[in-house]
Amino acid sequence: MESVTISLCMIVRNEEEVLGRCLSSVTDFIDEIIIVDTGSTDRTKEVARKYTDKIFDFEWVDDFSKARNFSFSKATKDYIMWLDADDIVPEESRLQILELKRSQILAHNMECIMMDYQYRFDAQGILISTLLRERIIKRKCNFKWIGLVHEILDVSGKAFITNIKIKHLKKKTHSDQYIKIFEKAVEQGKKLSLRDKLHYGNECFKHKQYQKAVDLYEEISNEKSLNHNQRIYAYLKLADCHIQYNEFDHAIANCLKTFELDPPRGEACCKLGHIYALNQQIHKAIGWYKTASHIDIPVNSAYIKTPCYTWLPHVHLCTCYMSLGLYAEAKQHNDIASKYIPDSSYVKDNERLLMELASHPVIKPLSKG
Repeated sequence: MESVTISLCMIVRNEEEVLGRCLSSVTDFIDEIIIVDTGSTDRTKEVARKYTDKIFDFEWVDDFSKARNFSFSKATKDYIMWLDADDIVPEESRLQILELKRSQILAHNMECIMMDYQYRFDAQGILISTLLRERIIKRKCNFKWIGLVHEILDVSGKAFITNIKIKHLKKKTHSDQYIKIFEKAVEQGKKLSLRDKLHYGNECFKHKQYQKAVDLYEEISNEKSLNHNQRIYAYLKLADCHIQYNEFDHAIANCLKTFELDPPRGEACCKLGHIYALNQQIHKAIGWYKTASHIDIPVNSAYIKTPCYTWLPHVHLCTCYMSLGLYAEAKQHNDIASKYIPDSSYVKDNERLLMELASHPVIKPLSKG
């Protein structure tokens, strides 16, 4: 069977440190590389020329979607893939994409191929959040990007959901670039989509503009046209804002509202555990963390904080049980967490504290097994 061809389309700016790492991870399955530069002042173009001669300039207009759509307009192959400069395609994923090229995409004539975006890692390299993203699309479908910031592809038709993983290894922050784009758009009287408002709220929260974030999240959460995943996300962000103001009853209420939209999720249960722990209501915190520990990762959610379904409830259960002097129970949950993140300081710090407590003359020593 004849293999389909794929164009990689990227927008970049001052990415000399990471661009080569990204492009070297795609050379065995990509047939064309399109690089759109939005104003680099470093060696980004020089790095890009080692991999492609299809490099285009785009005048920056404070709109990521416009730059993305321009990059897609330059593609010539059957399918288009997008990446950010600080993304990489792991080896296993490269093999899976090669297999897609040889068989499944062509055989099923898919318009869109979805992949897991591992976009947040902590300082220890432990995965924090994943997002299901539209990663490869059929060029002739002419799908467009939408959104000023944190843009997405507006896709339709046949979608193929895969377990292929793309890693986002962030090297730099955008500081206040994103919030300035939103503020400028508002000042100019531009109408923000609900999705733009969601991300504007995130930027306000990041910059500690909590009341503005609350206003935006409340507007979003009351919009019935949004899908339940987006509304759940908005409720949980509202809870985060109320936690900042020590308005714990409001935070709890927003977490519980998510249960009206879908079965309890690990993110909401862990947040409820956190709220009760902050209030020294340890038994209630334990109840919610235990609930989280028994929930499977949802298959229908675009927003997933993986730790809430794996190690995070057990790390906090360990801490809660230690605060109650129940050291055997604490160790049991720390041992479970260690199966997910064996070399993490979260586990090792708890283990160290448990051993110190176990060495106390009035406490029975704990076994390492």
